[in-house]
Amino acid sequence: MTALLLSDLHLPAEPSPLREGFLRFLAGPARAAQQIYILGDLFEYWIGDDVGVQVYAEEVAALRALSDTGVHVAFMHGNRDFLVGADFARASGTTLLADPSVVVLGGERVLLSHGDQWCAGDLAYQRWRRFSRNRLAQSLFLGLPPALRRRIAGDLRRHSGDGKRRKPVQIMDVDPAAIVEAFRRSGCRRIIHGHTHRPATHRMRIDGLDAERIVLADWTPQRMEWLQLDDGSRRLRL
Repeated sequence: MTALLLSDLHLPAEPSPLREGFLRFLAGPARAAQQIYILGDLFEYWIGDDVGVQVYAEEVAALRALSDTGVHVAFMHGNRDFLVGADFARASGTTLLADPSVVVLGGERVLLSHGDQWCAGDLAYQRWRRFSRNRLAQSLFLGLPPALRRRIAGDLRRHSGDGKRRKPVQIMDVDPAAIVEAFRRSGCRRIIHGHTHRPATHRMRIDGLDAERIVLADWTPQRMEWLQLDDGSRRLRL
């Protein structure tokens, strides 16, 4: 059983090497897997299925073509594309996966997450996260004209970029206590997540047991990377 995991592609609305790379991935390596897990921020921003499914029509069609071959494709919301909804899932043939979720990979229970909920030290972001996941707030936003939604999304992206430059680096990483709690709550010995753009493998001891946290890489035109798990073995692929 081969599973491929990736996150933080941040595909823009305009033509891009990142979009070309993702289409190559779906037409190539993904076809040899049985499971694909996209752990958030596939898109740079998503202002609603009514717009996004058209803007990313090629990607949606390629995901559908992949899922039609029998490959299980799961999508988890990130902090940029948390408005991806049921219309996208139906059109693309993907399964929307709750964050976090425990899945079985290679016979092992693994906790998957985008990872932003564990950045507990970034209080301003956590307040925004709670607001942005509110169903009423989402409904009001989705009821706005597409042009206004695009403008608001652009303003939020600029504000987010400015805020990151002013924040201490450490608060934008996951909080160690939050990770320990996630291990304990899930009962898993392995966590895989994205979001932080700090790809690494962290090994630790939790309650006397070995544990491992794998952080997936963000995509750049120079590095388009995913994690491949084959019945317990793993490797990074470019």
